[in-house]
Amino acid sequence: MRKLIVSSLIILVLGVFLAGCAGPADEGDITSPVVSSTYPATTATGVFLNGYVSATFSEAMDPSTIGVESFILEGASAVAGDVALNTAGTTAIFTPNANLAGNTVYTATITIGAMDLAGNPMENAYSWSFTTGATATVSRAPVDLATAGNYVLLAKSGVSTTGTTAIFGDIGLSPAATSYLTGFSETLDSTNNFATADMVTGRLYAADMAPPTPAQMTTAVSDMELAFTDAAGRSLPDFTELGAGDVSSLTLVPGLYKWGTGLLMATDVTLAGSATDVWIFQIAEDLTVSNGVQITL
Repeated sequence: MRKLIVSSLIILVLGVFLAGCAGPADEGDITSPVVSSTYPATTATGVFLNGYVSATFSEAMDPSTIGVESFILEGASAVAGDVALNTAGTTAIFTPNANLAGNTVYTATITIGAMDLAGNPMENAYSWSFTTGATATVSRAPVDLATAGNYVLLAKSGVSTTGTTAIFGDIGLSPAATSYLTGFSETLDSTNNFATADMVTGRLYAADMAPPTPAQMTTAVSDMELAFTDAAGRSLPDFTELGAGDVSSLTLVPGLYKWGTGLLMATDVTLAGSATDVWIFQIAEDLTVSNGVQITL
């Protein structure tokens, strides 16, 4: 630790010396942010009544300046809603408190009250308009998980855990063996059909356990692959690139969502609907859920 501290001090002193020799100090960011893209797009038509409105900026914004005062949505009258800024600080999302009116022109405005992290305001207010359609998002058929739905975690090559973990439900693994369930300190049942672990409120199953577990695992994994093919093949998404790949703190209505990037949930996410509604997330890269995050239906 002492060596690290000394090294840091040397780097700091050297940095100060070089800065003093380099000439005038950097004046900092003096460039005003601009809106680089929006959803819905300008003049878009047929917009779903239960959708959202978003603006993506050219740089990270000051969260304290992004809210209902600086992001305004108006139809025949002002629309009440909530505004959230994604974790990167680059996309503001306006979620109406109620469905928008059908076949209506709406205008969204980002005011000059919106500022970047350096305190630079928008040079000019930015407004765009779109027209709603007649319906909310199309009701999606559920993805049939079949026997794969019996497991909260189902994998082919392995399941690992580190640190404090609490899992409620069964874990399945196939074609990999029990040895690829790592970090659980599991105990085999006397029948050798399953194992238990203190951190799992449920059972652990793997392909090398006693019958009928291997056959059940093979069927479950096959069902999982069929379900994945179905979900990945769904077309005509209701929402694309929501939050630029960051849905932290957002409330998501039922529908088909698609991202060409990874998806981040750094804070709690709410799925607003009923037990029979369907949400499908098509994610091109990783799904990252931070510690302690809750997804609430």
